[in-house]
Amino acid sequence: MRNVNVMGVVCRVAALCLFCLSELASSAPMQEMPKSHDRKMSSKADLGTSAAVDGQGNLWMASKETTGSGQQYVTLQVSQDMGKTWSNPTRIQREPEPIAADGENRPKLVLGKKGQIYVAYTMTLAKPYTGAIRFVRSLDGGRTFSQPITVHANRDEITHRFESMVVDKDDRIYIAWIDKRDVEAANARKEKYVGAALYYATSEDQGATFKGDYKIADHSCECCRIALTVNADGKPIAFWRHIFEPNARDHALIELTPDGNLPPLVRATFDDWRVDACPHHGPSIAYAPDGTRHQTWFNVKNDEGSVFYASANSNGVLSKPMKLGSAQAQHADVAVQGNKVAVVWKQFDGKVTAILAKVSNDGGLTWQDKSLASTLGDSDQPHLTTGPLGNVLVWRTKNEGVRTLLVDGRS
Repeated sequence: MRNVNVMGVVCRVAALCLFCLSELASSAPMQEMPKSHDRKMSSKADLGTSAAVDGQGNLWMASKETTGSGQQYVTLQVSQDMGKTWSNPTRIQREPEPIAADGENRPKLVLGKKGQIYVAYTMTLAKPYTGAIRFVRSLDGGRTFSQPITVHANRDEITHRFESMVVDKDDRIYIAWIDKRDVEAANARKEKYVGAALYYATSEDQGATFKGDYKIADHSCECCRIALTVNADGKPIAFWRHIFEPNARDHALIELTPDGNLPPLVRATFDDWRVDACPHHGPSIAYAPDGTRHQTWFNVKNDEGSVFYASANSNGVLSKPMKLGSAQAQHADVAVQGNKVAVVWKQFDGKVTAILAKVSNDGGLTWQDKSLASTLGDSDQPHLTTGPLGNVLVWRTKNEGVRTLLVDGRS
């Protein structure tokens, strides 16, 4: 496999940065698309948003509110009609906290089997690139919320950021994050440490307490989101950008356990991208009932940056990766419900940011291409969630607000 030359890497990382800047500079109305609903958002709010559907088909959403005086809160809203109308925002904290809410580092929302509402977020600290992973729960359908707690035992003013959360088949909560305590320790010993590390904590009492600071792996990428999901057996799986020897930023996955006693990690992509930089571009993963793994990721392969999709059977054999969209594609997400597989991603053409999709109704054997929505302004990453009607896109834009669209089915 051919390695990427230094100039090629620099050009592609620079192009990615220019792409993000160009999105921030644009503004105009969104094109109208079928089966969609908009909700206007405050222009002062960061756009990072999470959503989940409960057992009754209600769509819940967690996002960040910034008041006119600069105070920050995580807010929760619910829609009983899949995004046509929304409840008023409810602040989940009694006191404001500085909150991260960008695309890779947004508040996370997960629902328990008995209707519990779990929210995790990064509280930013005074020192740049530092934070604490915070957790709030509601056990009464969002009427009341617990006081925020810090999930990790380590309280150093270092990077605890980019958290992800999942609930396993036993209603146990897992929260994983990027952590730089090992970087700091290596620096104190004047030793080299590449990247960061991943840690996680678990709760067996619906989030009343957490145990852990269990290490998942050394040498993760520094700023790419961690994808957490459960497999066909209901066990938690972590999927992230890892730094493999000698310096390949590919992806790894591992099954998490309640006690921190982990199996060896498994390499899940093989693009051999060698670069001393973080692309701020994490992967996504979902499992079908038959154990098939569906994954999306961004990498540079053969000197070309691309977003890819592939599936792996229950034995872990990976299919040939499928390139998604053009060279401007980014931030893909994947969701599975039965035989329905949905893959969405953002794509910029120099003026318009569009959400494009590939949809399969036969487990990924055949695909239909779709164009779902577009905007000329800034926007969050596209996020997929599943509900009674199928796989649903939740996409927040600066100009038009939150848009929800049913992804499955034929046009």
